[in-house]
Amino acid sequence: MSDLVPFLPWHEAHARQWLSQRERFAHAWLIHGLPGIGKRQFALAAAASLLCESPVQSLACGHCAACQWLAHGNHPDLRRIRPDAVAYEEGAGPNDAESSPVGAAKKAPSKDIRIDQLRALGSWFNTATHRGGWRVAVLYPARAMNQITANALLKVLEEPPAHTVFLLVADAPDRLLPTLVSRCRRLPLAVPGPEESLSWLTQQGVDQAADWLAAAGGAPLLAQALSRMEGSPCPEWLQDFVAAIMSGPGADVGPLADKLEKTSPEVWIDALQRLFLDLLLAASQSPVRYYPSISKQTVRIADMASRANLADTAKWLNQQRAVAGHPLNAKLFVHSALQRATLACAPQV
Repeated sequence: MSDLVPFLPWHEAHARQWLSQRERFAHAWLIHGLPGIGKRQFALAAAASLLCESPVQSLACGHCAACQWLAHGNHPDLRRIRPDAVAYEEGAGPNDAESSPVGAAKKAPSKDIRIDQLRALGSWFNTATHRGGWRVAVLYPARAMNQITANALLKVLEEPPAHTVFLLVADAPDRLLPTLVSRCRRLPLAVPGPEESLSWLTQQGVDQAADWLAAAGGAPLLAQALSRMEGSPCPEWLQDFVAAIMSGPGADVGPLADKLEKTSPEVWIDALQRLFLDLLLAASQSPVRYYPSISKQTVRIADMASRANLADTAKWLNQQRAVAGHPLNAKLFVHSALQRATLACAPQV
């Protein structure tokens, strides 16, 4: 698995300016921004640039000995600290998942960054760097650390090892341990402009790029991922749900709930959240953001429904999203959510 990762086009200029200050670099950076804009790729590309021995305009040259090691996935001065589940998704083999315990493959891969993954770095910190330059640890996603792991990292950052840079990747810094955040310099990454995102998506062969980008809230990598997982930028079941609401009071959501029972709750709740944000935008006379293909129906529903009910249900969906991974009864969960959403969209009496 190659560790030589390039910067995405919308990050290059920002990366050059940031990396040009490497002589006065902070020992820990928190790279954060909207999900799906390429933060992980930015961090890995930054690691490659920091380890490069002949950088070109502050970015990795791709040809030196360090870059060749990275290209073969075996640079000794780079560590990726991520959950085993993420490592396997990325195609990591036994040598890549440095901290996976013996027998881990027999169980479901962990979705957490474990305390022993931090402890395993001790001997790495205490050895000289192999090429006399930086040592880089890339940790992602930072939200995968529990309190114990975060405190262990905090202790490391309080007395940082020499010649070592930590790059932490997070969607929302306010969800991390405040004392840990205070030990890092923050590097926010902006959402790329729609023209640049659409150009990139078209180059990646994504059809209906504009609709997929809208469904992803303007995040191009998320748009690409959604296009690979789903058949339509606006899921067919969501179109059926909107059609049922448009048909009048008393819409039966039972058959639709049966269809969604085996779908991951995170997936259908995310879609409902996007729909309700579109409804609230339409209720405020603003253009819809996520599902332009059903904007006419969205506007009509928003005109009829109570804005207070729409806002309350949007808030409720956000609360349900936090526990969506552990529903006690999947069928009852989706049925109750669809029923509540239907009632919120009902015409005001």
